[in-house]
Amino acid sequence: MSTSHSPTVRLRRLARELRRMREGAGLTPEAAAAQLGWSRSKVSRIETGRTMASRSDVAAVCDLYGVNSAARAGLIQLAAEVRQRGWWTAYADVFTGSYIGLEDEAALIKQWEVQLVPGLLQTEDYARTVISLHRPEEEVQRRVMARMARRTLLGRPDAPQFCAVLDEAAVRRPIGGAKVMLEQLEALVVAARRGNVEIRVLPFVAGEHAGLEGAFTILSFAEEIDPDVVYVEGTAGDIYVESSEQVERCKLIFQRISDAALSPEESLVLISTVKDQLDK
Repeated sequence: MSTSHSPTVRLRRLARELRRMREGAGLTPEAAAAQLGWSRSKVSRIETGRTMASRSDVAAVCDLYGVNSAARAGLIQLAAEVRQRGWWTAYADVFTGSYIGLEDEAALIKQWEVQLVPGLLQTEDYARTVISLHRPEEEVQRRVMARMARRTLLGRPDAPQFCAVLDEAAVRRPIGGAKVMLEQLEALVVAARRGNVEIRVLPFVAGEHAGLEGAFTILSFAEEIDPDVVYVEGTAGDIYVESSEQVERCKLIFQRISDAALSPEESLVLISTVKDQLDK
C-alpha cells in the first residue's frame, strides 16, 4: 500500500486552501463564481471537497485571487495529485465515503468502541461473523477481504499510533462462538505488544462513564495544516465532525474514557483472563 499522502487528505487540504484564499481576497462565493464564470454551487462543491477541482480550475482561481507563482504551482500540483488512486479504490464497492482515505493518512488514531473489537484489530473469522449478520452471502467474502486489506495499516513502516479503548462487553461477548473469540482475544494480546498499539479496557465496574453516548474515532495527522477529524459510524449514515470546538470536546471525552479505563498492562491481564475462561 502507498505510503504517500492519501488522495482524500489532499482533496481536503486543497478545498480548505481554496476557501481560505477566497476569503483572504475578500470575495463571497457568489462574487468569485461570477468572476470565474462558474455557478455558485461549483464554488461550494470545490471548497467543501465534494468535487475535485481540475488543474485549470485551480489556475483560474489562483489568478483571480492574486496568488504568487510558487503557491500557484504548489496548488496546481496538489490538484493533480488529488486524482491519484488510493489502494482502497480497488474496493470501491465496499468502502464508501472518505473515512478509509483519512484513516490511511492518519498519524494517530484514537478509537472508543462499545460493542465490537475495532476493525483494525479484527481477525478474519471474527470479521466474517460480524459482516455476515446483515449482508447477503455473495457480498461477505468481498467485504472480509477489504477489511483484512485495511488491517495491514498497523503493520506498515509508517504505521500510525493506534490507541483503542474497548468496553469490557466487546471483550466478553463471544462473537462467532468460543473458538472464533479465542482467536480474536489472542490477536488482541499479540497486537497489544506492538510498539504503535495501545489497548485499554473500560471495565464494567467503572459504572457510568463519559462514553455512554456511543463509539467514535478521532483521526489526527502529521502535518498541522491538516486538522483532526472525528468519525462516528451509524446505521443511518456516517458523520464527520471537523468543527474545532466539537473535535476538542470529543478529545476531552476520549481522555476521560481513557482515564476511567484499565491501564494497558491491566487490560492485557483482563483480556488474557477472559481468554482462559473461554478455553476451559
